[in-house]
Amino acid sequence: MDSVSLSEVTVMRRTHLGFMHSFRQPFSGVTISPKFCHSKGSRAISSNISSPKSQFVYGESLGATADSGYKMNEVTLKNRISSVKERLLLDAFDDEYGGVVVDHGKLPSNPTVFTSMLRNSLSDWRREGKKGVWLKLPVEQSELVPVAVKEGFEYHHAEKGYVMLTYWIPEEEPCMLPGNASHQVGVGGFVLNQYKEVLVVQEKYCTSSNTGLWKLPTGFINESEEIFSGAVREVKEETGVDTDFLEVIAFRHAHNVAFEKSDLFFICMLKPLSDKIIIDNLEIKAAKITCDVVSVDAFGGVCGATNDKRRQNV
Repeated sequence: MDSVSLSEVTVMRRTHLGFMHSFRQPFSGVTISPKFCHSKGSRAISSNISSPKSQFVYGESLGATADSGYKMNEVTLKNRISSVKERLLLDAFDDEYGGVVVDHGKLPSNPTVFTSMLRNSLSDWRREGKKGVWLKLPVEQSELVPVAVKEGFEYHHAEKGYVMLTYWIPEEEPCMLPGNASHQVGVGGFVLNQYKEVLVVQEKYCTSSNTGLWKLPTGFINESEEIFSGAVREVKEETGVDTDFLEVIAFRHAHNVAFEKSDLFFICMLKPLSDKIIIDNLEIKAAKITCDVVSVDAFGGVCGATNDKRRQNV
């Protein structure tokens, strides 16, 4: 059996006491130099055994071998040291692109401990040739965000319950991590009945330049929602009119819209299944069915719908 130099084990001076305690436990029965936990550098664990008889660690026999190594039920002390080192690293799993994803469910709550484990983990991942690191921090542990940013992590995106941070390890390679979502998707419902009349609305809250403008019912699609079902839903929510989707008749692609993101807007042709209008009082000021439509602009605004005698006002 190969002898193991216990001076390989180095614990940072500022490591949390809880980790020092867990570090000492595997070496019960082995005398540790009093200076071990207080030195800035590495200290070798004393190989003195307090008794010629075998010592016991967690019920395992520990005895000196002829070459001054130690053996614990055929498990080398080096393996035990490796196990202790793993406790000082963040739990993470490999992704399919040569990077790692930190397990956000097993993050330490103490920022000091997190700092030490994060630094140790980055060194370990760099040595293993890992590339990108994904670190998801729940809102309950937001105090860890400035720690990660100080260590070089960058913001990727945020949701109500968490913030996602990333770190690109290879300094000689350009970052290949995908960016945050770049687009938002909106829909407009072009509801055309058998009399060639169109359903239009006036929004309650809008810019001064759009005050009094009649437009198509519009809105953003929800997460994991299809474009056609989003158009049907928006029309129902704003006007109370049930519809069936027929086809996409136009779309517009714009840039630097909300939050400097790009915007995709789809106008869907819908067939009305009812004609009773019940407006959403939170968003809509008025709605009507009209045939006095001159044009539909790219934003879903309907121009010229002002003098129709057959319109239905609400």
